[in-house]
Amino acid sequence: MRISAATITTATVSAFLFAAAAASAQELTDGQIASIVVAASQADIDAGNLARTTTTKPEVTQFAQHMIVDHGGIILSVADLAPRIRITPQDNATTQSLKSGGEATLASLRALKGDAFDKAYIDNEVAYHQQLLDAIDKTLMPGVKNERLKALLVKMRLSLAAHLEYAKTLQPAMNAADAKGKKS
Repeated sequence: MRISAATITTATVSAFLFAAAAASAQELTDGQIASIVVAASQADIDAGNLARTTTTKPEVTQFAQHMIVDHGGIILSVADLAPRIRITPQDNATTQSLKSGGEATLASLRALKGDAFDKAYIDNEVAYHQQLLDAIDKTLMPGVKNERLKALLVKMRLSLAAHLEYAKTLQPAMNAADAKGKKS
């Protein structure tokens, strides 16, 4: 069975949407929101680390490194802020879904090589960042109570929007390279 970029993206996004819907049905605590932010960032760091060691395209390596650094910074910001506002990140259904979705994405990506990997990775990044933005707007921001945590979400949202646009600029080249590789 050939694993496609659409399969990877659908699996990751479906898991995230399910968890986000469950989270919106219940009221999240600030500790749960902090945990979601960390889990979402770690999933993207893990994908970035895989991409950095798998791709042969400099532009994909550069994008992956950017994701690793930026999402690492988000995790450090949460780790720095949490004790100052007296919250402890709390595991929850969304956090677990992000972790399992991230693991499934990595497993699927590991099965791909060359242009198919690059296309799947970038397509996943576009879909994942869009879903993260939607979750911030529809679930996390409306639920956050602490103003400093809210300010961190606002800063994170700006970063995620920039990541989404960056990934979208890479998509046409990845699509073209993958299509060309399939014709060969």
